[in-house]
Amino acid sequence: MPSANLHRLLAYLLYPPTKLNKPKLERQLAGTTVLITGASSGIGEQLAYLLADMRVHLILVARREAKLATMKLDIETKAAARVSVFPADLRDPKDMEGLLTFLHQLPDGLDIVISNAGHSIHRSIRESLDRYHDFTRTMAINYFAPVGLLLSTIPLLEKKKGHIINISTVNVMLVPMPHWAAYQASKSALDTWFRSAASELNMMGIATTSIYLPLVRTPMILPTAAYRRLPAMSPEHVAKMIGNAIYTRRQSFKPWWLIFGQLASVFVRTMPRISRKKGIGHEDM
Repeated sequence: MPSANLHRLLAYLLYPPTKLNKPKLERQLAGTTVLITGASSGIGEQLAYLLADMRVHLILVARREAKLATMKLDIETKAAARVSVFPADLRDPKDMEGLLTFLHQLPDGLDIVISNAGHSIHRSIRESLDRYHDFTRTMAINYFAPVGLLLSTIPLLEKKKGHIINISTVNVMLVPMPHWAAYQASKSALDTWFRSAASELNMMGIATTSIYLPLVRTPMILPTAAYRRLPAMSPEHVAKMIGNAIYTRRQSFKPWWLIFGQLASVFVRTMPRISRKKGIGHEDM
């Protein structure tokens, strides 16, 4: 079997297609306002185009103003959705303040928040010794920014019996792996915060969904060369998962193989320790 076909087969088995009932999604979204962070590329961009044909007000937030303007023109010219764009770096307090002011002035309120913006860093601790900023900037976008955004918008969502969808990663459910300290710590922090807050939010009438994603072929994985050869989900596939979550209000989405991944991560993590005990590998100097 050619390698390309094998690659497609593995991707199909690891990431089975997600069914999307568009009529249900359209009914759920009719007349609503949906905020998407990280909207200018990858998952956020594909989700915006998936929802473009529906009677919905999309608020697209990202740093790239020109790309957001292009998306707004493209969607409003060809599709049914109304689009507002808000260029912002959510790590910047002034940008965040401006976004929150804008959201609280929406005449029709806010119904759904898709927390998708994020940043990934793959770097060893040895290479990070003089790069403390890697940790602060990763926590800023992956934890503090979404927490700040959600704390401010919870009253808006409560009024509309709204929905928060957090785009997370399977990494938070695996044994922490070397070279991912900054990324896993920041994503785990948000996942723990969100799961802790979920029961309180549900009591307010706000639905909560966590989507635990494996590797997704977005610009964020490009710096890690090894990932380019691995089977990965497409952003279009993830957009359908989010669409499914909007009308099902399912609490979580996880890959079917996650339990096996958890066991494998424990084994891989303990291998260096076993090797050292047996006298294999390098000694600590």
